[in-house]
Amino acid sequence: MVQVRLTRHLFAFFPQLENRELHVEASDVAGAVRALDELAPGIAFYVCDERGRLRPHVNVFIGNNPVRDRRQLSDAVQADQTISILQALSGG
Repeated sequence: MVQVRLTRHLFAFFPQLENRELHVEASDVAGAVRALDELAPGIAFYVCDERGRLRPHVNVFIGNNPVRDRRQLSDAVQADQTISILQALSGG
């Protein structure tokens, strides 16, 4: 299973994911986002737009490497890898 890590502020919107080890079955980043959405409905749309592309303010890493395919999220993941989902914060 693939481990998924989220930035802390996402727990404000998806509290059911807080204080949990997030492990999902997935062979690519798109599958991981879909599996995460089953655990917390709405998170896929929070991370991706209506076409399934990563939103501009969201970055996803596999290990220490940013995903290359921001449109279809087709980057492959292995069972022992970690996906990190980061959202940029802005404001004053």
